[in-house]
Amino acid sequence: MSTHKESSSHSRWREFLRGCLDEAPILLGTMPFGLIYGVLALNAGLPAGLAQAMSAIVFAGSAQFIAAQLIGQATAGVVVVVTIFVVNLRHALYSASLAPYLKHLSLGWKALLAYLLTDEAYAVAIVRYQRDAEAGHAPPFQHWYTLGAATTLWSSWQVATAVGVFLGGSVPASWGLDFTLALTFIALVFTAVRTRPMWVAAITAGGVAVVAHGLPYNFGLLLAAAGGILAGMIAEAQTGVAQRRPFPNP
Repeated sequence: MSTHKESSSHSRWREFLRGCLDEAPILLGTMPFGLIYGVLALNAGLPAGLAQAMSAIVFAGSAQFIAAQLIGQATAGVVVVVTIFVVNLRHALYSASLAPYLKHLSLGWKALLAYLLTDEAYAVAIVRYQRDAEAGHAPPFQHWYTLGAATTLWSSWQVATAVGVFLGGSVPASWGLDFTLALTFIALVFTAVRTRPMWVAAITAGGVAVVAHGLPYNFGLLLAAAGGILAGMIAEAQTGVAQRRPFPNP
């Protein structure tokens, strides 16, 4: 019995560390983004403690950026809340995608992973889950992998925010560090997109995002997500029809 418990504990920590290691390269793009958020939050008039608390509680980079900008413009609170809600609707899609792999977990585990769910953690986790599913092998402690990846990102985000808050306005805008986030997402997409419907969805979403970039309250992001999903569904349906279509008789 003792040996079994030791083996289970070892498997959990092995999955956890594997998630940490797989998430680590992505930090090169997210940490500068967190630093910039800390600077932006102070410039928007947020106290240092509140800026740091937002990273710990909200833990959503794009939502924090938008909130800081809107607060700096003295926007009504209801507008801030609704805008952030719309921007973060994509997390509902992430949750639906991960649900088949995590449905066996307890409510506490689901709540913890839901709190830690971000774009970067999702991208690493879903690639791992899909790869294991295709291989017909799902490790019993697979969720510890997600915990490792998400915890690594959470910890680095807190540190980056603290550095940004400490530096204040001493980081020159000419550094253009915000572009590192775009590079990070491009890298994530290339590792996750493997089928024709996925490529159709990614290209469509990217095109719509560029065209609708100037819409207020980042509404273009919602249009891009909806357009990508719709295009991907249509491409998936067409792929299924093509596969079911009988070959012509010779």
